[in-house]
Amino acid sequence: MIYIHIPFCKQKCSYCNFHFSTSLNFKEEMIAAMKREIFLRKDELQNKNLQSLYFGGGTPSILSGDEIHSLIDEVLKYFSFDRDIEITLEANPDDLDKHFLKTLSGSPVNRLSVGTQSFFDEDLRLMNRAHNASEAEGSIKRAQDFGFENLSIDLIYGSPTSSLEIWKENLNKTMALEIPHISSYALTVEPKTALENWIAKGKVVNPKEEEQNKEFYYMIDFLKDHHFEHYEISNFAKPGFHSKHNSAYWKYNEYLGIGPSAHSYNGFDTRSWNVANNPQYIKKIHAGLLAKEEEILSKEDQFNEMMMIGLRTVWGVDLENVRNKFPERMIEKLYTGITHKLEDGLLTIENDHLKIPEKHWFMADGIAADLFIV
Repeated sequence: MIYIHIPFCKQKCSYCNFHFSTSLNFKEEMIAAMKREIFLRKDELQNKNLQSLYFGGGTPSILSGDEIHSLIDEVLKYFSFDRDIEITLEANPDDLDKHFLKTLSGSPVNRLSVGTQSFFDEDLRLMNRAHNASEAEGSIKRAQDFGFENLSIDLIYGSPTSSLEIWKENLNKTMALEIPHISSYALTVEPKTALENWIAKGKVVNPKEEEQNKEFYYMIDFLKDHHFEHYEISNFAKPGFHSKHNSAYWKYNEYLGIGPSAHSYNGFDTRSWNVANNPQYIKKIHAGLLAKEEEILSKEDQFNEMMMIGLRTVWGVDLENVRNKFPERMIEKLYTGITHKLEDGLLTIENDHLKIPEKHWFMADGIAADLFIV
């Protein structure tokens, strides 16, 4: 699969720190550089038949429909598309106007991931979002009117401006809009953001883990009652609407990242990442050089990543894969480490897959970290 990281952003969110120029010349230079990088790295993926192409990063919906189409055409010069390929574009609600959606509906893009966050204005103001609640709802309805049925939205829970009752209304609104995929995250306070500053000054209370826990488990039960599958800690989908792109990450498949800050993985032991500096990226790529750094993952790194990622999913960690991939000393340490957690019900083994029961998913990162080999 290929991930194209678009380094354009027109706003600074309260939980996000990057902000890039959107000038015409910069856009043209950056798009040309990304096309060049696709050519330079066309032989890195073993599988040339793509199941997923994803436009993410800053604000991909700043691109015009023609610019998106041209990047897709560039990928098609060197790769083939699976018959059921998922081509996703991340978008802000305020960018999904009728003109943009009409142009986009004529492109190969067949899935939209909309950064809704909330259907309540007070939440959106706290997160410093450019859209309001009415625009959030309207953008989804417009996308559906233009034929986009495969929609995902982001929802944030545990906000200081929210409550369990408001969270229930957010979920009810999502059901009323018939959205088939939801990615939902607890509000976190990132360093050097407006939210951190507001909390430090006492303007906003710090998010409470107890409230976030309550809203998380309410969401699980609510979405199950509405026939959603909880397939990763933060992701829920109606049958047939799982994210192919994210699922590939969680199953340790290879992927190629294009653009500044984009990450890649060869499916075995090598990760790489492009430089974040935009002028440096453009200069290197146009000189015919790759603008990336890479690291070879040790067996310990590979093992720890497999635990951290796999235990966040409904599939869990394939123990046969673990036994085939890692030395005996690491296998012994794993089985020693899981003994008490199996007895306490924090872990289970089903069909030779190590899993965390859903009722303990809120603690998944801590449970996985206890199994790390250092």
